[in-house]
Amino acid sequence: MDCPKCNSELVNGILSDMLLTKHCQQCEGEWISGHNYQIWRSERPNIPPNPDILAQNYYLPYIPSPLDAKTASCPECRRMMARGKITLKQPFYLEHCLTCGGIWCDLGEWYVLEQLKLHTNISQIFSSAWQAQVRASHMNELERQAVIDKVGVEMAQRVFDLADLLTKHPNGDFAAAYLMRRFDRDKG
Repeated sequence: MDCPKCNSELVNGILSDMLLTKHCQQCEGEWISGHNYQIWRSERPNIPPNPDILAQNYYLPYIPSPLDAKTASCPECRRMMARGKITLKQPFYLEHCLTCGGIWCDLGEWYVLEQLKLHTNISQIFSSAWQAQVRASHMNELERQAVIDKVGVEMAQRVFDLADLLTKHPNGDFAAAYLMRRFDRDKG
């Protein structure tokens, strides 16, 4: 079996926690067969992935492989693999064969998936619902950072705390409307 990125021969390998792989000694990518992944996955607790974790770890230090931009065919069934974007400051694409369930990780990608707690639910990453949730979470995080940049950390934390309180209160929308009217009146 050959590497889908550099065509070198794949050799037996093991990722953390005893996941059997085929390893590329040239580009250091890892092929995880769908069968091996399902066996390994069945022995792990089912923890649903949280799209907010990507926004919270946006600045995770990771430099994608130079081969990340290259599309790839499945080394087992030769079908083109789907690509799922992992949105970090330095985004990368994980490849997944929708036919046989295999997964290709370029150098370092598995380690990042582990840190993000996404490694046990890889198929989730390829759903449009997941990708939409990630984009929404990322936009929320950018908005929070903009508030911090404009009013400072201490005031921003007060704003966030108040927003949380108002969101949970049954008449919180009335209080938020009061604040908006107050701003309009005081600025006019």
